[in-house]
Amino acid sequence: MCSCSFISYRRNTLRDRNPLTVLINPIAAEAEKAVRVAFLHRRTLIVVGRCNVIYKGRAKSKLEPGERIAILKSDGSLLIHRSAGYEPVNWQPPGCIFNVRNRKDILEIEARRQRPRESVEVAFDNIQLLSVHDLTDLGEFSLYASEEDMQKAILLDPSMLEEGFEPISYEKKIEPGFVDVYGIDMNGKLVVVEIKRKTAGKEAVLQLAKYINAIRTKSTREVRGILAAPRIAKDVQRMLVTLGLGYKFVDPKKCAEMLRRSQTVKLADFLQDS
Repeated sequence: MCSCSFISYRRNTLRDRNPLTVLINPIAAEAEKAVRVAFLHRRTLIVVGRCNVIYKGRAKSKLEPGERIAILKSDGSLLIHRSAGYEPVNWQPPGCIFNVRNRKDILEIEARRQRPRESVEVAFDNIQLLSVHDLTDLGEFSLYASEEDMQKAILLDPSMLEEGFEPISYEKKIEPGFVDVYGIDMNGKLVVVEIKRKTAGKEAVLQLAKYINAIRTKSTREVRGILAAPRIAKDVQRMLVTLGLGYKFVDPKKCAEMLRRSQTVKLADFLQDS
């Protein structure tokens, strides 16, 4: 006797769309049919259940059985999530070819791509929930970074501040407070960097000047100051010139994108080495 519950919802939309399909505790044969339909119509598929995962490609890895969430998107990307944590434990980028089969009551889903030649195979021996979604998302994505993110981006790529800049430390403690980034320029001068995520005002300039004065009392080397921000307030440029300080445009959005790319590369390297 089948213990599966089948639910089909018709959504009220302005255009004709297929209903949302949900299977609760389906057997492998029932799940296979729903998955094939999802792949045929390029739908987003979510599968929750007990599975093991095998990666084959530039390296090999095996994830022992456990209850997980698999998300297969219409662009050919695959994400496998554990019950905790925000990063996927296995993944494949967009452009994969999906295959499914029922082998001895085990639902096997494969995401394969040709360049580079690699695959992720997911085998479910128990499925708690399977849902098929017809999703549309045309919303614009705006990405913003915190001052800490901007700091990490500058440390990751010092050239975004200026060519030849070499960081020595960050959050350097001095008497007036903590220097965001501390380093040396291409001419051997010490550089103090004050980072602001939004419009930098006179307070930021005065804070930077205090840091520089404190460092000058303890060092015989020439010290420069750079205010790194997406914009500066009115009359701040004149103040910077008067105090002999510099300003560098740093876009928080680009910093966030850089960190995201860096994290993606690290995750890919980890999967290849695991």
